Amino acid sequence: MALLTNFSTYSTECGTDEAGRGCLAGPVTAAAVLLPDHFKNDILNDSKQVSHVNRSILRTIIEKNSLDFAFCHIMPDEIDSINILNASIKAMQLSVLKLKPQPEFIIVDGNRFKPCNNIPFETIIKGDSKYLSIAAASIIAKTYRDEYMQRIHEEYPMYNWKQNKGYPTKEHRNAIAEYGITKYHRKSFKLLPDQSKLNF
Repeated sequence: MALLTNFSTYSTECGTDEAGRGCLAGPVTAAAVLLPDHFKNDILNDSKQVSHVNRSILRTIIEKNSLDFAFCHIMPDEIDSINILNASIKAMQLSVLKLKPQPEFIIVDGNRFKPCNNIPFETIIKGDSKYLSIAAASIIAKTYRDEYMQRIHEEYPMYNWKQNKGYPTKEHRNAIAEYGITKYHRKSFKLLPDQSKLNF
């Protein structure tokens, strides 16, 4: 099914989405994208449904053809302080606020958001597989977060973040059990089945 261009009748509508919400390490990253009305792309979809190669291709296309795009990382210490839901929403809000021009309407992947600069918005379940601008935001958020995880992998290669991107794989949890945690781990998350084995 072809993705839809706009949800609202406003002339400038952005989509926003986040990546990395379920990870044990690294930031939660959000993006916001303003696409022109005539934008079309047959392979653009929710980033989880797109191959790594196609995500890279799509990022270039989105950056070249969007009216504007922005992304924002919220780091683990702030995630631990305000919780992952609030951090995800804040990352999306900050991404939207970076856009020029400011959108007249926001469509948000998921079911939770908070008012942002008095701009009207709509939350859409599975919006990243329904609307082009949300799918574009999911691609931008995912690719920039993956790049960040690749960089910090060089600092702590034993966790293999270049592969697991901070998600709770068996390999990642085994590395936490063996080596402990880093400054990039989210201390408020259940990092191991038995938290008492960890030294914070």
